[in-house]
Amino acid sequence: MDTASRTAIVTGGSRGIGRAVAVRLAAAGQDVAVVYSSNAKEADAAVGEIEAAGARGIALQADVADEDTIAGAFDTVEQRLGPIDVVVNAAGIMALQPIRELDLAQLDRQLRTNVRGTFVTAKEAARRIRPGGAFVAFSTSVTRLHLPAYGAYAATKGAVEALIPILAKEMGDRDVTVNAVAPGPTATELFFEGKSQQVIDRIAGLSPMNRLGTPEDVAELVAFLAGPGRWINGQIVFANGGAA
Repeated sequence: MDTASRTAIVTGGSRGIGRAVAVRLAAAGQDVAVVYSSNAKEADAAVGEIEAAGARGIALQADVADEDTIAGAFDTVEQRLGPIDVVVNAAGIMALQPIRELDLAQLDRQLRTNVRGTFVTAKEAARRIRPGGAFVAFSTSVTRLHLPAYGAYAATKGAVEALIPILAKEMGDRDVTVNAVAPGPTATELFFEGKSQQVIDRIAGLSPMNRLGTPEDVAELVAFLAGPGRWINGQIVFANGGAA
């Protein structure tokens, strides 16, 4: 598929997997709006990488769980970059605690960003994406790997997985595909935070390739779903190097 003259929005696009996705879409010829929560410096750096890839880029601050600020961000994208073709909701937070020790305030934070944020972004995307476009959300391979301490995070992503096939059916008559990508352990700041090298090595060993994924590994899949992968719809697609 020729993805030139297309416009994409990537939430959580200032760092990690979201940033790699934004740059990869730009390399495919799509103009990209990076929606970020708080780190303006990183968002501006991401825009610099988008422009270096030959596309137009802008950075917009918004809370994905707030429908007014997300609607405003979508308005700005349409005004500055044009009609929206692709929305990738990569924004998310993760706090690890055993269920017996779970801080319910942390659970509420994750529910707000990971579940409500996905619904708010999906709702706006469903109203705006042009025919032939795509919506890509993020789940996690932990919903299948069942790693200790990931209970709250996996539960929020289970809700995302429930949303995807329903939204795909609702969007089918507009020729818009809806999928979620479920990365395995990936080398990002979010993953490394609070983990010892021993734990990192053990988790990397879950894959027969004996390594962590990279943000670029995941970005390749997102770019396919957001471009030529038109017959993949309503799916949760795992990108984890065979981790089990």
